[in-house]
Amino acid sequence: MTYQRWTLRTEHTRYTVRLSPDGPWAELDAWGPPGVEDGPSALDWSHRTHFITPADAAPAEYLPYGLRPFTGAELVAGEGRGVWWEFAGAEETEGSLRLAFVDELIGLRTVLCYETVPGTDVILRWAEFTAAAELRLERLDSAAVTVPVRGPARLTYLSGQWSQEFQHTRLDLGRGTFTIGSTQGVPGHAYAPWLAVQDGDAAYGVALEWPGNWHITAQAEPGGAVRIRAGRVPHEGAVHMAAGETLATPRLACAFSPDGLDGLSRVWHRYERRLAGDRLHRPRKVLYNSWEATGFDVEAAGQLELAKAAADIGAELFVVDDGWFTGRADDTGGLGDWYPDPAAFPRGFGRFVEEVRALGLDFGLWVEPEAVSPGSRLHAEHPEWVYRIDGRPARLVRNQLLLDLGRTDVQDFVIGTLDRLLGTYGIGYLKWDMNRPPTERGRPGTGPGGTAGPADLDAEHVAGYLRVLDHLRANHPDVTVEGCAGGGGRIEHATLARTDVVWPSDNTAPMDRLRVQHGFLHAHAPHVMSSWVTDAPGIFDPRPRSLAFRFVNAMCGVLGIGADLRAWTPEQRAEAARWIARYKEVRDVIHHGEARLLGTPDDPTCGVQYDAGDRTVVAALSTGRLDGAPLLPGRPDRLRLRGLDPAARYRDTVTGTSYGGAHLLHHGLPFAWSAEHDADLVVLSRL
Repeated sequence: MTYQRWTLRTEHTRYTVRLSPDGPWAELDAWGPPGVEDGPSALDWSHRTHFITPADAAPAEYLPYGLRPFTGAELVAGEGRGVWWEFAGAEETEGSLRLAFVDELIGLRTVLCYETVPGTDVILRWAEFTAAAELRLERLDSAAVTVPVRGPARLTYLSGQWSQEFQHTRLDLGRGTFTIGSTQGVPGHAYAPWLAVQDGDAAYGVALEWPGNWHITAQAEPGGAVRIRAGRVPHEGAVHMAAGETLATPRLACAFSPDGLDGLSRVWHRYERRLAGDRLHRPRKVLYNSWEATGFDVEAAGQLELAKAAADIGAELFVVDDGWFTGRADDTGGLGDWYPDPAAFPRGFGRFVEEVRALGLDFGLWVEPEAVSPGSRLHAEHPEWVYRIDGRPARLVRNQLLLDLGRTDVQDFVIGTLDRLLGTYGIGYLKWDMNRPPTERGRPGTGPGGTAGPADLDAEHVAGYLRVLDHLRANHPDVTVEGCAGGGGRIEHATLARTDVVWPSDNTAPMDRLRVQHGFLHAHAPHVMSSWVTDAPGIFDPRPRSLAFRFVNAMCGVLGIGADLRAWTPEQRAEAARWIARYKEVRDVIHHGEARLLGTPDDPTCGVQYDAGDRTVVAALSTGRLDGAPLLPGRPDRLRLRGLDPAARYRDTVTGTSYGGAHLLHHGLPFAWSAEHDADLVVLSRL
């Protein structure tokens, strides 16, 4: 049978779509390495159905309820909730494809959009809707992806909670439906908008570019396939389109690797390096943040003492966290009134910033632009700017309320505030935090439902957030921006495209942080992963670890220090200075190289390998029991490396030991761990 067929090509993958022989929809024909499209589709089926329709069984790329009534539809629209469309044409250019479908009866045109990302193996997918008349959309997913599997679908996702984000979690789904998501107005701490499906050694992944409410749903279907749907979730339960309006969904990034989850992680890393653009080549400075040392007790003399200590050990950036502005003695006040506290900085905040910079440090500042304290001047002047439903109590979370960033006047206020701070003081680093989700999500003065007519508050907040970030990038291009939301609550590709680093978790304890970072690096790149060395004890795994362990673990991303340096001994400061100096020698490899995850935190030894040019950096960490040496005849533990040239030779730049590539691949690097030696950073130079 002949049918229309299109193939999208990336460097290492092919993605082929065809028009179905069974009806007016597009379906996946092949997805995998080059050549996978040459032959009968692995998704072909018998085309016989009982008690369902052909569309319900098809590996469809996108279908509305109406055509696909029983097994999960991506689009629900119209008064009757059903859409029955016909194919209306295709537009294909180099690296992009647009497939149009039209329902003339309700006046809806839907375009399925595909775009490859140069230099990566990522394909972006989204949908665009144009309404000829007023129309209600109850569901408007971005895309659906079908993956052929042999046996149960092996799903991998990143789960957790506050202080325990990005936990690497697996599930075998033989039949049924699995859903993750968030209705907290941000991606949230419980799940990341990321999912992987494994079929043998092959791994397929999706990630949703949306910093608001979302879902990803996987359905294990009969006949050996898992179908993934993903999209945003409107707060109001539906989106109302006006006549003539065009609406685009968030983009869903789709990735494939023949090398399992480890290979898939490198596809995501390359994509995120691409998202960074020219900012990728800006060195991520070694940061010191004073929060854990001083909390809200911020005053100039103490901060300068910490800044001097940070400069002495080699830090390059000093960040003042929460507590620097008026009314902020604790977390009950001050938010929204973004002016330095004159009592804390009696000689002026500008003078204080200059004194920090005179130490050779760049200066950074914490802000929470979306937050407002009930007793603040801002709230007194503009109570209508806060999410609230008339007649209902406005609940406090962390003693604060949330500004409606979907309002243009609120966006203008935030932009004006940030412009004033960045234009008045020598600030080179901005940490944007968010410590509460929306609860009573309505606009005052708009009636019992909290909205005046059709609204889309979640999408409007997202648009406002992105507008402010875009303004920062355009008008303050040299400022480094860190994304944070009570830890890792708002980390996805729209945020990563506009920030330089993100904060994966508020938990900095060594063993806990190791698990956070292990999961994080499956989905996100090292150059965006801010990680601090602190003295924090474990919350979930309290086993003590050395200062070296804390440093090596933090050096796996963007190194920062958050401990109270005044409490460290001279020996600890000297050790810290040595680790920071080593990090500066290899951070270009860590941030720009190819990363490979070696083992897991459940193994006695695990680590991360980074390769760039002729250099290989291995961060190795001891997580388990020791071998009994020297009391008993033990042997060093070994960490097998990957991706090296088996015929080449590699030299340890510290010890001078030389290894054959085949030896490192087969036996691995040896590590003789002890109670005092539980981490190491090895740099190998190819000879």
